[in-house]
Amino acid sequence: MNRRVGYTLLAGMAAAVVLISAAIFAGFDGERGTPGSAPHSPHPPANPAASGRWVGTWSAAAASAEPGTQDGYAQMSIRNVVHTSVGGTGARIQLSNLFGTRPLTFSHASLALAAGTGDPTAAAGTMRRLSFDGKPSVTIPIGGQITSDPVRLAVPGDADLLVTTYSPAPSGPATYHPYARQTSYLARGDRTEDATGTAYTEQSPYWRYLTGVDVWSARADGTVVALGDSITDGITSTPGANHRWTDFLAARLRDEPGAPRYGVLNEGISGNRLLINGSRYSPTNGPSVLARLDRDALSRASVKAVIVEIGLNDLFKSPRQLDPDKVVAGIRRLVREAHARGVRVIGSTLTPFGEHRGYTDRLNAVRERVNRLIRSGTVYDDVVDFDAALRDPDEPEQLRPSYDSGDHLHPSDRGYRALADAVDLDSLRQRAPEAL
Repeated sequence: MNRRVGYTLLAGMAAAVVLISAAIFAGFDGERGTPGSAPHSPHPPANPAASGRWVGTWSAAAASAEPGTQDGYAQMSIRNVVHTSVGGTGARIQLSNLFGTRPLTFSHASLALAAGTGDPTAAAGTMRRLSFDGKPSVTIPIGGQITSDPVRLAVPGDADLLVTTYSPAPSGPATYHPYARQTSYLARGDRTEDATGTAYTEQSPYWRYLTGVDVWSARADGTVVALGDSITDGITSTPGANHRWTDFLAARLRDEPGAPRYGVLNEGISGNRLLINGSRYSPTNGPSVLARLDRDALSRASVKAVIVEIGLNDLFKSPRQLDPDKVVAGIRRLVREAHARGVRVIGSTLTPFGEHRGYTDRLNAVRERVNRLIRSGTVYDDVVDFDAALRDPDEPEQLRPSYDSGDHLHPSDRGYRALADAVDLDSLRQRAPEAL
């Protein structure tokens, strides 16, 4: 064969491979797919890439149906403000109708970077219209959830995003997360792509419908999920400051040399329990950790590890679980389910609550027995000792005064930072064992 002809054939074959690869990448939006805009999108598709993955950058657990919203938010735009843990070159969102009683329709949704911290105004040039299976509208069935098509957007880590939805008609109770510690916004009419934010005159302390944001990243290696109760939810952290312990952990993972580059997802629900679902008397306490483990943790994008902080409410709330062995049996079931999905589980000890109005010596004895079993190394893959991180050295059944928010149960901002500092970052990257 003539050398020039051979080169021509090789070049043609290489070009064909590139075109085929580009088509595969552009059309694939699975967990390891590359983000590309849907057909007829007003924004160009992301460049095909041979590496990268979807990782979670933000989440909030669906806790309950919002009281007083039997007709949902018809003809209103909801602009949820959320904070990223890790950045990427594309994004997609998850919306939930978990607690709805009717199908939920969104006719318009958008994603943008916020112009400033907690600001409903979009940064210039960042507004993106979202689509669902190539269409601008979507109807989510009762109890269902949906993931948007990906859009190309340079998303920084440690930044605020604006996720806006518009519902044209009554849809039943809104699925929400009540203790956001973040101000979001509402506006009358379809203001989904209103970049100025001037129409968003109503403020809200809740997140509604939105349960997750993923980013496409070639730098991040995976996702760590924090699963727990009000201490993980950050109920006493400074509003709008992103001072939950998961926020401080995300900063460590971004900034510390040699740290695994993981996104951090907060799946805490205030009042949540390990063993029992929230009752009609405490509906915002949410489904139990065991009931929501798959939805809120194991099914998340590129999850590598779960940090579990749970158990105090099983002791506090009626019907109380005062048998330490039953609490630990529930934890072991959780760990087995995670291992079946190849996910590592790091578990925390139960934190001090001396001088809290719910304190009794009997409850504290149960807590200490659970902690002894956890520290034995036969329950979780690894232990993060939140009890040791927070307790007063002189009064170990109590929080250290500087770590106490004032209610003798929940940490202050300094206490939340101490919890994040207690996490061994190297333990997050280790593989899940087949058995303890």
